[in-house]
Amino acid sequence: MSLETEIAAVSRQEDTLKFKSFNEQDAWKLGTQMHDAATKAGHPFLIEIRLGARQLFVSALAGTSQDNSEWVRRKANSVLRFQKSSYRLGREVALRGGGFDLSRGIDTMTYAEHGGGFPIHVIGTGIVGAVVVSGIPQRDDHEFVVEQLAIYLKMDHASVKLPAE
Repeated sequence: MSLETEIAAVSRQEDTLKFKSFNEQDAWKLGTQMHDAATKAGHPFLIEIRLGARQLFVSALAGTSQDNSEWVRRKANSVLRFQKSSYRLGREVALRGGGFDLSRGIDTMTYAEHGGGFPIHVIGTGIVGAVVVSGIPQRDDHEFVVEQLAIYLKMDHASVKLPAE
């Protein structure tokens, strides 16, 4: 699949997976759902849900390390700064060639252009937070979040799933 096709597919996911509202109770319900699904699948995830810089849900499953915490922090920062999923950001960077670096004013110790971070977009308000995981390859991190958001929002995951590579 071309980068352009993949970017368009991720953009459609972002346009589709939006919330009517989002608060602390939603973060707990979604986070618990994600924790249970990751546990069942055996994924070694660190899961974080935040509104702005405020962490509302964090879960570190067996097999995670401090590295996962750093990846989650950097992916969340990217979602909030660039207002898109960290996977789409990475695909766009790859399409342009190059990557994040200080010459572009982007500190790679603060931001990451790798999949696993997805915006919490509230209809009528905009992007207010991020749902982030770290633990498996980036495309799989991204797709896990998309699947869990689709389930939470009572949508058909197949309708938003990325096409096969």
